[in-house]
Parts: sequence; structure tokens; C-alpha cells
Amino acid sequence: MTTFWQGDLATTIAVAGRVSDPATRSPHLSAWLGGCAANAPVSSNVGWGELPFQRWMKFKEAFSPKFVVDALASMPRPVRRCADPFGGSGTTALTCAFLGIEAVTIEVNPFLADLIDAKLNPPSAFELAGDFSGVLAEARSGDFDIEVLRRRLPSTFIEPIRSVEPGAVLRFVYWREALDRILTLRMAVERCANERSRRLLRILLGSTLVEASNVLVNGKGRRYRKGWERRRVGSGDVDRLFGDAVRRAARDLGAFGAQSLAPATILRGDSRLLAAELGPIDAAILSPPYPNSFDYTDVYNLELWTLGYLDDAAANRRLRLATLRSHVQVHFEDPTLRPSGRLEETFDRLVQARSHLWDPRLPEMVLGYFQDMDCVLQALHRQLSEGGRVVMVVGDSRYAGIHVDVAAILRERAEASGFAMISATPIRSMRSSAQHGGAHELPETCIVLERD
Repeated sequence: MTTFWQGDLATTIAVAGRVSDPATRSPHLSAWLGGCAANAPVSSNVGWGELPFQRWMKFKEAFSPKFVVDALASMPRPVRRCADPFGGSGTTALTCAFLGIEAVTIEVNPFLADLIDAKLNPPSAFELAGDFSGVLAEARSGDFDIEVLRRRLPSTFIEPIRSVEPGAVLRFVYWREALDRILTLRMAVERCANERSRRLLRILLGSTLVEASNVLVNGKGRRYRKGWERRRVGSGDVDRLFGDAVRRAARDLGAFGAQSLAPATILRGDSRLLAAELGPIDAAILSPPYPNSFDYTDVYNLELWTLGYLDDAAANRRLRLATLRSHVQVHFEDPTLRPSGRLEETFDRLVQARSHLWDPRLPEMVLGYFQDMDCVLQALHRQLSEGGRVVMVVGDSRYAGIHVDVAAILRERAEASGFAMISATPIRSMRSSAQHGGAHELPETCIVLERD
């Protein structure tokens, strides 16, 4: 059976005109979608990273704009307001904005919330260019005390002044010259009077931070580049990376317009609390964090700390506690959910295998994850119009050889919350962790639910 996302890109562009609102859609809709990668996986951002607006910040954990259009086209009735309670890089909201469909999204990570806001409420290309010139002039003034910013960063972020014993390797994320330039530019950006330019310039500076560093960020953390000791990044490299990012964004804004997108609402904070505030919706298209023990705030550790979204360990802990219980990097409250059905069976098996798990808290993490998803799904059910649908991409996990069948468990949980199951279809296979051989054996599944 052909699933809704398996059509070719030309078909998606054609149906985009049908699902969009002629009065409010962007005149650049077809041209923007035409920049999508025709053969890239629709449930991943791989292959879609050079799409205008999307390329402002590399983001792996996302589905494609094509998937959003195809999902909307599969709905049994027109969608005028669409929600995504796990905003991420803003793909659902941005695609809806191009289509002229009102969007509402939630994002707990303040850096990513700013990224979404920058895409949906950008300055004009002319404003961005002028304000960027002003930032560079401000940075040249030298009227900044960056020492106070340095002291707020983790000690591993900056090249130490003290010498080390001969032959010893002391690792650090940034060479001092590069970090000082980044912090100077950050402070100059903060003095920009134009709110839209200030927000986008902060994001574009953030988009340079990994490339300007001695590390690569992937999976559950970061690792040092091979030969990082010889790859000395200086202030000129930072300026070049920042300038390139601004010029790319200015080209996108010049080609696709700054004021041609439909309005969207961004709610900043914990989805478990804010999902009840989404308001009336006709559909929800989302991909929640997977219960794979990834701390998704850690993936953006460099951006959160270097740009000032975090300034102490307490702020970092508060942010982690506001995320779904998909990881064990912070001690969450014990779940109160009484498991049943497949969840009960899975939880019991994990408890029995506790001594073989790499972290003994994993059974409670899995249980807490589904309790959190219950909260979000129940809030969606209350706010969906009759016959409204939820399209959700989820991924399975495995611990000590025990398969956590996320799609099957969520199906049971959703039906208990009043949803009717329309379909649950595998999209692709994901690679398991190295401790389980690293084979492509964990399914990623698209679940479609309907409100009775």
C-alpha cells in the first residue's frame, strides 16, 4: 500500500496548492518547496539542510517540509490551524506559514525557540545587511568586558592560560582568540536595536559555533576533532563563518520575502504544561523526542552556553527537567503512571533486567516517557476539532536486548485517551546503539490518529 509521504516531489508541490490558503499563502511557496531534495528520507533532515530558511542552522532531528505538506494533503478535511508541540527547528510551523495555514508550536529549548521565531518573523534582507554592518562596527569599538562572560562558561570551553606538563594533552572546546571574538560579537549583537535582526543574528552566530570549535557534535554528545590541536581557529575565521552565514540568510530573505508568511504562535516552555494552551486546532504534525536516552538539550550545549541562554548549572538543570523524560541525564520525579498492556509487559522486563542495564533508572525513564506522552496526547485530543488528526513520527528503542515498541505502546495509550487509530506504518529503520551492534533494526513509524 502506498503511504501518503511516498509520492514524488512534483506531486507534493502540486498538492501544496490545493491544501494551502490562496488568500494567505506565500507567493514563493512552489519555489521554496522546489528546493527540497527529491530522494532524501522524509523523516530526517538529512538531504534537506540546504533549503532556504532551514539552512540557517544545521538540525538533524527533523522531518522534511515535504512530509508536512503530504500529511496535510492526507487529511479528510481542510486544515486551517495546525499544531506541533515539539517545535524543534520549526519545520511544521514554517511549512504551514508558507502554505498560509496558521500554526502554533511549542519549544522548550530557548535557542531553538529563537530559531523558530527567526524563521517565522525575520527582518528584510535590507534590514539584516544594515544591522550586520552595525554589529561589526560595534564590535570594533572594543567597549566590551568579556571576562564576565568567560567566567559563566564551563571551564572546558576555553583554552587555559596555564601551561601543562610536557606531553600532557589538556582538551578544550575553543581557542581563546576564537572564543573572545565570539563573545565580542555576541555582545555587539545584543546591542542591535532591531529585535528581528538581533534575534536572527544571534541564531546565525550560533550556527558557526561548532565549526569554530575543536569538537564535533553527534549523537549523545561531542567528541574532539582528529588533529584539533593543529587546527587553530582565530578571530578571522570566526568573522568569515559569521559573514558567510549572514550572507546566506540575506539571500534567502531577498528571494523569498520577509513579510510573506502566515502568522504563527510560538509557546516557549515545557510541552507537558503548554500543550493545554494550544487552542482549537484541526491537526497536529509532530515528532516527539524518542525514549533513546538522548538529552536533546546536550546536543545544543555549545549554543546554549556560549550565547548566554544558560549561565549556571542550576539553569541547565531547570531546562533538562522541563524536557520529556526521554533520558537519564538528570534525576526526574518518579513516574506515577500505572502501566498496563504492552507498556506493563515492557516495564516489567526492564525491571527484571535492571542489573544488566547501563543505567538502573532506565525502566522509570521509559515509564515516565509514556506518562509524559499521555499528557500531551490528552491535551491534543481536547483541542482537536471533531475528525481532526494527529500525524506523529516516533522511534523505537532497545535496552539490554529488550525492545521498547514505542509505536505499539503509543497506539494503546492513544486509544485509551479517546483517539481512533487510522494507521501505524514504518517509515525507515534506524541504527541501534553500538552496544547492540549498530545495525539498522529499530523502526521509525508514522502514527495517524483521529479524534472521534
